[in-house]
Amino acid sequence: MTAPQKAPRSLAALPNLIFASRWLQLPLYIGLIAAQAIYVLHFWVELVHLVEAALGDKEALAILIKAVGYQSEAEVTGLNETIIMLVVLGLIDVVMISNLLIMVIVGGYETFVSRMNLENHPDQPEWLSHVNASVLKVKLGTAIIGISSIHLLKTFINAANYDQKTLMWQTAIHVTFLLSAMAIAATDRILHPAGQKHDAPH
Repeated sequence: MTAPQKAPRSLAALPNLIFASRWLQLPLYIGLIAAQAIYVLHFWVELVHLVEAALGDKEALAILIKAVGYQSEAEVTGLNETIIMLVVLGLIDVVMISNLLIMVIVGGYETFVSRMNLENHPDQPEWLSHVNASVLKVKLGTAIIGISSIHLLKTFINAANYDQKTLMWQTAIHVTFLLSAMAIAATDRILHPAGQKHDAPH
């Protein structure tokens, strides 16, 4: 027989006010959802321009060339492999940033605001079942490294249009992101050894 659940203990006025202040984060997550919608719109605009340029639209081609910062000594009369690759990497970049937003919105809300009660829901993200502040930081760090890698790859593909100082700084920043994520992951492993369960704060 299942034991009856205890009724939630009421808090005093001041602790209740402090605890309720977590809902002030709700407008922030709603703002991130709006940013997500803008990224979706940007993705489709870029994709439409790519399709139009592939069909021979010179205006769409000019927009893409300006967007990716591509320059060539020879006149560009149509899509080439470099332009397509830069545009596609830009689309992948948008997707990865969108994934990052989802992790922040869903994981942050679940961790710091209120439970979403997604247990046994068929669409519950696998990572959400064991998310907490430490895990979220590691996942965000990994996502940022992925985004930085895409930016660095775009820069090296279009390296002729960047000076050496810019290339060196972008590489240094990427290495810094990588080392930071490794340090966060190592710290989390030291504080929470394998097999030790640590609950998310609520």
